[in-house]
Amino acid sequence: MVKKDALSKEVAAAAIKMSLSDRKEESKLKEKYRVQELEVAAVDFGGEFNDSIKKIIERAVVAAEREGVIDENDHAELGAVAGAAREAVTQIQNKATGFNVGGKIGVARQEDHISVAVFFAIGLLHLNEMSIGLGHRAVHK
Repeated sequence: MVKKDALSKEVAAAAIKMSLSDRKEESKLKEKYRVQELEVAAVDFGGEFNDSIKKIIERAVVAAEREGVIDENDHAELGAVAGAAREAVTQIQNKATGFNVGGKIGVARQEDHISVAVFFAIGLLHLNEMSIGLGHRAVHK
């Protein structure tokens, strides 16, 4: 078990790893994190950045609910994931506005700590910029 003051870092790292994983790696990570008592979820996204902002936030929340990372009836937990996802997306906004984006959202939680990482491939012709946004919130279980 990780010390309480290090949980934020561990949870953030798990969210980032989930956002960078492919399907095969995702399954392995889910099992690894389950053993470590970390709850995780991941989901893909894509589209024009401005049109995708709302969809990315919604997908983060739905994935977290579906995988049991948060309780779908707990407004504080729903808001924590939505807020962390919004923060992650906002960090990428200057690079991505006006471009097509695709990537993956990773959500991780342990105890009071929730992190959302969003991995972006920002498209311009055949050249892609890669970027990661990360948001964190604390909620009481």
